Amino acid sequence: MFGSQASLVMYDEEFQQIVNLADKLLRESNAKAVFLVDRNGQLMAATGETEHLDTTSLASLTAGNIAATGGLAKLIGEKEFSILFHEGEKDNIHISIVAGRVILVVIFDHRSSLGLVRLRVKKASDALGSVFGELTRKSESVGSLGGPQNPFAEISDDDIDNLFS
Repeated sequence: MFGSQASLVMYDEEFQQIVNLADKLLRESNAKAVFLVDRNGQLMAATGETEHLDTTSLASLTAGNIAATGGLAKLIGEKEFSILFHEGEKDNIHISIVAGRVILVVIFDHRSSLGLVRLRVKKASDALGSVFGELTRKSESVGSLGGPQNPFAEISDDDIDNLFS
């Protein structure tokens, strides 16, 4: 499973890199849609044919799927299953864990193949891992400089009361 890791603060520069990598994966794998979901089931980025999908439910169910298969993995003595594949009549879902903390979801149909998707996901995962590594370094350096790691850490109860008074 993912382990206990602090949540990351997403900076605009890295967010744009993540979106660009998701777009590139979408094109190169000939997929219908690509999603990045955090370990808590929150959608981080989505690209492709997403207008007819409930992306919030997709994100939370994907995180639940990873958690459930993590339990299965432990039962048979594995640390985790880092790649999951679901085959449907029309669409398929390839799910993988990137950098130990993010879930990459690729939805594809007959226009692509599992082999192509797996090849392109491997390449994209390496690039995404680098971006998330940079985000982790930035978060740690902000924390070590005495700045808050949580953007809401400086807000007190009095501040909230004053806001709504």
